[in-house]
Amino acid sequence: MLVKAYGSAINGIEATNVCVEVSIEQGIGFYLVGLPDNAVKESFQRVSSALESFGYKVPGKRIIINMAPADIRKEGSAYDLTIAMGILAASEQVIADNLSDYLIMGELSLDGSLQPIKGALPIALEAKAQGFKGFILPKVNAQEAAIVKGLEVYGVESVLEVINFFNGSEPLVRVIVDCDEVFDKGLERYEFDFADVRGQESVKRGMEIAAAGSHNVILIGPPGSGKTMLAKRLPSVLPPLSLDESLETTKIHSVAGKMSKNTPLISVRPFRNPHHTISDVALVGGGAYPQPGEISLSHNGVLFLDELPEFKRNVLEVLRQPMEEREITISRSKLAVRYPASFMLVAAMNPCPCGYYNHPNVSCTCASGSVSKYLNKISGPLLDRIDIQIEVVPVAFSDLSAMRDGEASSIIRERVLRARRIQQERFKDKEHIHCNAQMTPKMLKEYCKLDESGINLLKRAMDKLGLSARAYDRILKVSRTIADLEASKNIESAHLAEAIGYRSLDRETWGK
Repeated sequence: MLVKAYGSAINGIEATNVCVEVSIEQGIGFYLVGLPDNAVKESFQRVSSALESFGYKVPGKRIIINMAPADIRKEGSAYDLTIAMGILAASEQVIADNLSDYLIMGELSLDGSLQPIKGALPIALEAKAQGFKGFILPKVNAQEAAIVKGLEVYGVESVLEVINFFNGSEPLVRVIVDCDEVFDKGLERYEFDFADVRGQESVKRGMEIAAAGSHNVILIGPPGSGKTMLAKRLPSVLPPLSLDESLETTKIHSVAGKMSKNTPLISVRPFRNPHHTISDVALVGGGAYPQPGEISLSHNGVLFLDELPEFKRNVLEVLRQPMEEREITISRSKLAVRYPASFMLVAAMNPCPCGYYNHPNVSCTCASGSVSKYLNKISGPLLDRIDIQIEVVPVAFSDLSAMRDGEASSIIRERVLRARRIQQERFKDKEHIHCNAQMTPKMLKEYCKLDESGINLLKRAMDKLGLSARAYDRILKVSRTIADLEASKNIESAHLAEAIGYRSLDRETWGK
């Protein structure tokens, strides 16, 4: 007898339906075809043991299983439940009348219980798009899949529940999640607030500009000056995620297996903080079986690289293309996957090996030339891609001992939102352009026009600091954002001067 059950394969952050065809004939043998990996090939032992735990068995006949389309590689153990139900239906141990109405996924333990799977959300989205009535999967992943409206989602704990459901002896309880309610509930959950930061008003101003235009930023200052503290609070002043952004972000984390069972939807912008020992593959993604890297996990959020010069040079250099393209493509001989990578880069570093170059109270103990050598660990092309470079000085005791709190993130966020609304109106007819940092050179000519005094000011800065053409573009983008924060239609000389001031590492005197 031939039956068809349905699962799904993940490619990047998208799912493709897989038809598991099971044929049981006279003879002996078990044949699994359709480009399965080792984890899929090993499913026979798991399926056999799981079914025997509940009094069912894999028939001792010739079993042929084809996973179509056969040219897509099937990876992982999530097909166990699909294969098990196909075998039971083909051997008439389970009624197969409505088996093809449901997409079934889950990894089986030897006792028949189910283990979590990756990519529940993209699989559910594809199941709905292909017209499936429902999705049966492990209970741990059910809430995540139930975010998709119009699809019946059933969370199960063992294969026996699925068997009884198709035999009609025991119904499954549908998991229902109000996507809008979950999304709204998580919008304001910020662990850190700028109200905790005392002093550092100029740095907070730079962070506000960065948030308003989605600009990359680097903080340079001695140990204990508050660089990490400031960076961790940046997500609290960014615009809230839209529902579409939230779903896209959740898909990435779901495919990577990073979702918590109590968090079906990511509604707060991600903040990723990898250690400086990270490899280039872990940062950009990839591996033998490609997975999203840190830059994709920070999509629609912030990627924070602390102690920037301590990262390996090759690790930092792989950031350059994703920062421009806002996506990463992982290519292998037989496949290529694309992951979104639209993130804000926030980097922090000491000004020298000892950390006290330019410190007002502590003398630098570094040898002559070591400061320049330390800064040269970061390449010029990478620095060019960082719009805002801010020097962070130690906080004065009078600011630290002040009893009043700093300006709250909610107040700063209101100003950021007003600037973002201006940008949304400006770019409403531009596809994939949402903020000033994403402007193309052609758009700069249209939206960043300077008067004569502004042109002269920028020319003097270019000549004195030896800025590159890319740095020129960055200054114009930041100037446009500063003007938006002031609700100014034109870029004034004051806006341009402030933007030039955020090129700390371009100064001739730095590190000399």
